[in-house]
Amino acid sequence: MASLDDIGPGQDLRSYAPIGDGRTIALIGLRGQIDWMPIPGIDDLPIFGRLLDDDAGGCIELEPVEEYEVRRRYLPRTNVLVTTFTTASGTATVTDALVTGVAGRLPWAELARRVDGVTGEIAFRWRVQPGTSLKTAAPWHDRANDRSILRSGLTTIGVTGRDYGPEPAASADGIATGLAGGFTTAEGSRHLLIIVGTHDEPIHFPDPDNVDRGIDRTIEAWRAWSREFSYEGPWARDVQRSALMLKMLIHSPTGAIAAAATTSLPEDLTGGKNWDYRLAWVRDLAYTVDALIGFGLREETHAAISWLLRTIRRHGPELHVMYTLDGELDGHVTEYDVPGWRGVGPVVTGNPAREQVQLGVYGDLFAICRAYVEAGNALDVETGRMLSMYADKVCDAWRNPDSGMWELPEVRHYVSSKMGCWQALNDAVRLAELGQIPGSSERWAAEAFLVREWVDEHGWSESRGAYVMAQGSRDLDASVLLHSLSGFDRGERMSRTIDALTGELGEGPHLFRYTGMRDEEATFVACSFWRAAALVCVGRHDEGIAAMNELVASGNDVGMFAEMIDPDGGAFLGNLPQALSHLALIRAALTIRDLVGDDADAR
Repeated sequence: MASLDDIGPGQDLRSYAPIGDGRTIALIGLRGQIDWMPIPGIDDLPIFGRLLDDDAGGCIELEPVEEYEVRRRYLPRTNVLVTTFTTASGTATVTDALVTGVAGRLPWAELARRVDGVTGEIAFRWRVQPGTSLKTAAPWHDRANDRSILRSGLTTIGVTGRDYGPEPAASADGIATGLAGGFTTAEGSRHLLIIVGTHDEPIHFPDPDNVDRGIDRTIEAWRAWSREFSYEGPWARDVQRSALMLKMLIHSPTGAIAAAATTSLPEDLTGGKNWDYRLAWVRDLAYTVDALIGFGLREETHAAISWLLRTIRRHGPELHVMYTLDGELDGHVTEYDVPGWRGVGPVVTGNPAREQVQLGVYGDLFAICRAYVEAGNALDVETGRMLSMYADKVCDAWRNPDSGMWELPEVRHYVSSKMGCWQALNDAVRLAELGQIPGSSERWAAEAFLVREWVDEHGWSESRGAYVMAQGSRDLDASVLLHSLSGFDRGERMSRTIDALTGELGEGPHLFRYTGMRDEEATFVACSFWRAAALVCVGRHDEGIAAMNELVASGNDVGMFAEMIDPDGGAFLGNLPQALSHLALIRAALTIRDLVGDDADAR
């Protein structure tokens, strides 16, 4: 894989801390800058998108004028970030929140930056510079009702605050397209910088005192949610932080979960493998529902499964790999003429994987429904009929090749896809036993047995000592580890597969996705956590716990994970925060707790 030293300058992806409001996410860097924030929704074009376009992407800046040191943390049990700036002349804190309203999410985006003087004095400078939304619009500065308004296309940005000193800010060609200003903190002082945004609708300028109270209300809202969160097992702090990261990715208007908050952050530094992950994968939703049920969270669980089932019925009978956050089919991939992060392109919206056949998605769907039912709930009649139809379809389709979990262009008989079909049929039988779905459970059980026979004959290589990637292949694939968790195999063969994967694809506790990826990508975070969980599933408790202890420490300073980690230097690659990475951490912790006990991380 190419080195970061071989490509252009750009922000270190480890430097970002996300904040969110259930509709969009802002990524805040170590200099107090916001280099990514789409408005109004997480899947819209980013009016603040310097992450992908250094020159014209747009940003929000807030930092001391003189040299400074930085410490930051989330307030406990919240997604509100506090950054402490220390200079030779003083100390001040910046509290960043995407503010929520009295009754929940606001109908506009409201970013509040509260600056409190702690000691001495610090001169701060700030700038709000809208971007071109991936070169689809041109920003300009407007005046209305004696207020400065920033516009770019149909997006409107308002800037207000308390003692914040605004002035129009000119772009390189001398035209005012942003706002800038400055102020000086003193011990006990408080300044507010407030950015509000709407799209294709009027703009509301909030009262700064209300926003000040709104920050505290947002803190309490996050803590109220965290009080409902129930987990007292191993790695509790890491699990809760991952749950809070996932909560930001849950699209509150619908209940869908975005696979990540960004698009086009490269998996391969040579370019080409840049995808939009601001879509809802059925796979991610399956793991999310499992986690939410384990945490005793009712509202998000019901909203997620209800959204998915409605969406599938609307776009059936085919079961698609992913849907938009609004429950539509992702139309097409659009490429934009912007340089990308560190010049690594392309920059795109949309994802081509929607058209693929991935048989493992049936296992994900049935896993969601089984987990929901076994938590004490019941399916409706139409869902029962739909699941019965899909179980029959799996009986007919499992013998066919597909694109596999990794959305590969080559259609083959991928072993983990067959295991996913086994999982779907096994869960269908269980749901029938519970009286939740009609149909021929005897047929489903018989076909599940045949799937297992196929995997035993075509998916296992004695010479490799492992389950292989596909029929007739000697390549290895870390996704088979998921089926230690599903229960397909927790015996000797899975244990030997772990050893083979570790030997060929492992770097310490980290794991590459499949054979050949060592030369193209960094290690895949989710695979590494799957390995830790699989070790415990096959009875190798001490090894799994040791790997887990190393892995939870490999996130960034605020506990965030991207899609990939370079095992040599720890650099992040891929989109972030990545739902699958945090879900894998949570699932591993829950699995180890259930099989080992609450004190597993103390070993």
